[in-house]
Amino acid sequence: MKPVPHATSLRRAPVQRRSAERLTRILDACADLLDEVGYDALSTRAVAERAGVPIGSVYRFFGNKKQMADALAQRNLERYAERVTERLKGARRGDWRAAMDAVLDEYLAMKRTAPGFSLVDFGNQIPVGARGEPNHRVADRLTDLLSGYLGREPDEVLRRTFLIAVETADTLVHLAFRMDPAGDEKVIEEARQLLRAYLARSLD
Repeated sequence: MKPVPHATSLRRAPVQRRSAERLTRILDACADLLDEVGYDALSTRAVAERAGVPIGSVYRFFGNKKQMADALAQRNLERYAERVTERLKGARRGDWRAAMDAVLDEYLAMKRTAPGFSLVDFGNQIPVGARGEPNHRVADRLTDLLSGYLGREPDEVLRRTFLIAVETADTLVHLAFRMDPAGDEKVIEEARQLLRAYLARSLD
């Protein structure tokens, strides 16, 4: 099972700090507008106005709003990985239950608080209902991130185990948020117990 490569949505990567700051403002504006108007009503012009940049600056990085949403999803994944890494700094190495809690809890925290995340998350909802490759990418990222912490080789078996866990968690978390806009806690707890039972077979 080969890792899925990261999607690259930028037409041109920022080189100077000023350019990187402008890209950050564009993605922040995109995230805020996704929450306010949704994906269908999102436009590159509205993003430029909200970010306070010329429309040409948006097109310097992105050809269309789909590429912009993809870049936001990629940034979400990077920030998610950073949050999980920070959370595990104080945990005992090899404790896969602490790792699983960090993975699930940080995802829930971003889903509840990160602008635009409910529509874009890691790229598996635009177009609505599209799934597959982004979950593979998340599983690969978590495998690479956690294999050393767990003292395991990031081999095919571990990648498949994490992929199944990610697909399962994705489905159940979406169910929890369909039942309650804040995430149904009973469904989330059932998901946590199910993941622990599944992962214990491979990681204990």
